[in-house]
Amino acid sequence: MKIFPASKIAEIDSYTIEHEPIESIDLMERASRKLFKRIVKKFPAPRNCKIFVGPGNNGGDGLALARMLAEKNYAVEVFIIKISDCLSKDAEENLQRLKIFKTVDIYEMASVDAMPWLFPDDIVIDAIFGSGLSRPIEGLPLEVIKAINASEAKVIAVDIPSGLMGEDNSKNDYNGIIKADLTLSFQFPKLAFLFPENAQFVGEWEVLPIGLHPDIIEKEQTPYKMLSREFVKSLLMPRKKFDHKGTYGHGLLISGSYGKMGAAILASRAGLRAGMGLLTSHIPRLGYEIMQTAVPEAMVSIDRSDIIFTEFPDLNQFNAVAIGPGIDKKQNSYRAMIELLKESKVPMVIDADAINIIGEHPELKDDLPMGSVFTPHPKEFERLVGKAEDSFTRNKMQREFAKEHSVTLVLKGAYTAIACPEGSVYFNPTGNPGMATAGSGDVLTGIILSLLSQGYSSKVATIIGVYLHGLAGDLAAEKIGMEALTAGDLINYLPKAWLRLKK
Repeated sequence: MKIFPASKIAEIDSYTIEHEPIESIDLMERASRKLFKRIVKKFPAPRNCKIFVGPGNNGGDGLALARMLAEKNYAVEVFIIKISDCLSKDAEENLQRLKIFKTVDIYEMASVDAMPWLFPDDIVIDAIFGSGLSRPIEGLPLEVIKAINASEAKVIAVDIPSGLMGEDNSKNDYNGIIKADLTLSFQFPKLAFLFPENAQFVGEWEVLPIGLHPDIIEKEQTPYKMLSREFVKSLLMPRKKFDHKGTYGHGLLISGSYGKMGAAILASRAGLRAGMGLLTSHIPRLGYEIMQTAVPEAMVSIDRSDIIFTEFPDLNQFNAVAIGPGIDKKQNSYRAMIELLKESKVPMVIDADAINIIGEHPELKDDLPMGSVFTPHPKEFERLVGKAEDSFTRNKMQREFAKEHSVTLVLKGAYTAIACPEGSVYFNPTGNPGMATAGSGDVLTGIILSLLSQGYSSKVATIIGVYLHGLAGDLAAEKIGMEALTAGDLINYLPKAWLRLKK
């Protein structure tokens, strides 16, 4: 699914009106009908609905929705916020249609003193401002928003919470944004929905398809996309009858140190579950018996050091390399890392302590192998790329880093973002808070290493790996709950995730 900026969505609307063809008022009716059906399903009548509308087309959606709810015997009150002296053409038309319904009380609010009482069992519909907002809200609308946020009513935002800008909120006033329980977005999610600081405003969100023209959606380009199961499934390479373990590659995993052998075990097990033909795990000498016992399917390369990573085997036999889980940041590991980056000619997954080493020694970025994949969590991202005050800026920095260094950069979290060298960013919808647990990232490293070893490109391996990792977490959470979920559960549910993906 493409994620367009608000300005581009307006162009898509205009194209649809011209080429479907359809009158703008009828497109508004179609969108409002989608809103109506979703609200009726989630909040069956009888309910008290208080609808706050602004002067633009977002307000027009709210006025059309008010009429539809009134027809289904909802108790509807409409509050038109006096922001300007006139409504948009389509909003005015919907106001006149609504006035036919004598059961609907319509008020014009020129002051916050006219604000109604909002009760916990009320449904508040926010149709004040749409996604085209470009500056912080002030004056009367700000006071209305504060009053709505102070209530205990259920709040539904039409298209986007009023006050929230579609993309960049770095200069916004967060006191002037509706805090919705549910946001019903037309046709596409907004980029702002995917950033953590905006979750308090967006609440649960859903996308309602409203029939915007498929030709313009296909034609228009955007760097932002949301992964879907169908898209990820289309990237999978089929397995053939006469394939053998050599067909599916040989990966090298450099991981573990004294006290952190669990990271090596988790990444190794995940890599094998993700389908690679052969795995060699390079570990400190004292981890040998642990690895051979815990992961008998893995071959072991033993470091001369008892406790840390200081060297690596001949790289010519490997299709991909992963380094970082649990290796620590000792000086000898840093020196070995220098040599590894210089000698590696195959794609490399760089995670955890390997990211931290590069963050402390930025000159190493000049020697990154072609096709490298970084998998930091937010703190590791700061050490590698730098600190950002907000998620929009952080995402911009992520894209720039990926392009500058020709790498794929994963920022782990809710809606994990995958920035690719050509400038695109893919957001992942799978995964849940139960995955915020020790070792979860090690599992992802093993999965991506496995896919790289099998011959997938860095971009495709990362997309499949991130989606599969989150899907395994979702399947695990369905059975055992988020609170009890551990990284080992992600590996145990990888087979079911594969089956669900390929279904």
